[in-house]
Amino acid sequence: PAGLAVGACLKQAGIQSILLETNDKVGSTWRRHYDRLHLHTDKKNSELPFMPFPKEYPRYPSRDHVIEYLECYAKKFSLDIRFNQQVKRAQQENNLWEVETKDAHYSAPNLVAATGYAREPFIPEWKGKDTFNGKIIHSSEYKNGMQFKGQSVLVVGFGNSGGEIAIDLFEHGAKPGIAVRNAVNVIPRELAGIPILSIGIVQNIMPAWMADLVNMPILRAVIGDITQYGLRKLPYGPATQIKNDKHIPLIDVGTIKLIKQGHVAVFQGVAEFTENSIKFTDGKEAQFDAVILATGYRPRVNDFLQAASSTFDKEGTPTFTGKKTSIPGLYFCGYYVSPTGMLREIAMEAKQISAEISKIKQ
Repeated sequence: PAGLAVGACLKQAGIQSILLETNDKVGSTWRRHYDRLHLHTDKKNSELPFMPFPKEYPRYPSRDHVIEYLECYAKKFSLDIRFNQQVKRAQQENNLWEVETKDAHYSAPNLVAATGYAREPFIPEWKGKDTFNGKIIHSSEYKNGMQFKGQSVLVVGFGNSGGEIAIDLFEHGAKPGIAVRNAVNVIPRELAGIPILSIGIVQNIMPAWMADLVNMPILRAVIGDITQYGLRKLPYGPATQIKNDKHIPLIDVGTIKLIKQGHVAVFQGVAEFTENSIKFTDGKEAQFDAVILATGYRPRVNDFLQAASSTFDKEGTPTFTGKKTSIPGLYFCGYYVSPTGMLREIAMEAKQISAEISKIKQ
């Protein structure tokens, strides 16, 4: 989405651009996601610049809807996309960005990295993991729960992917558990029929602590006391969590209901694996047939931008996004964990980047 949005904004500004795509289709990250996935943010607040989602799409478009939307977006703006072009190296020489792929070389005065947060699956290491007899996969490999019917499956991670995968497993007849290492916040997808994102946009003018103070009694009434079900509550609210921790709270689409009904068991963080079971940080142990690691991703722009280390942290996450960096001609789009939605943020950043590049060309 970020690359397409920047390409469209540059096109509207009369600036030529080339989009390099690792895979053979647009929206490759979305194509890898599990079947059940829907946007957790409403379509009105998730559209890319200059093109709304179709009216016939539901309020929260499915994975397939998003893929279709991205395909139509690329066609509408006739973007110059070069497929099967994984960038191996990009560095600045004589005021030009020299970009090398497996079989081609590109030069340009400006480079926008828009490879996204989900570039590299993050797979933690635990003692005994290699001895476990069951199946272990990252959520990026998970499609649906059909193959896990009747099995006891542990989902590791309580983000939006982990929460929805637990639902999907239950709906396919599996017996899911979820390992939650840290204290958490939970927010509903909607409040009184209003998308939570719309509320977040209105409250974004407030300091985070104030928004959390206003929302506290509402969330308690809607979500309930999550500590009764084995979850630990963060000492601060969702707005503060996003601002300080750069982490989105669970946007609940049914996980909490299943936990309350006893259909999804809650465990503490994983301590170690044995051949047939998993030991948790609170000393408990349980047997599982399979484990799904909903442990997130790393952007890893350092894989191809080694010479621009001042612009990203040790894990390859850009420290600037949507604006000029400390290196002339280098921009990042889509790396800010926003309280008002990643796609909405991408749309705003793409317009900002296009405006900056337009100034330079003038």
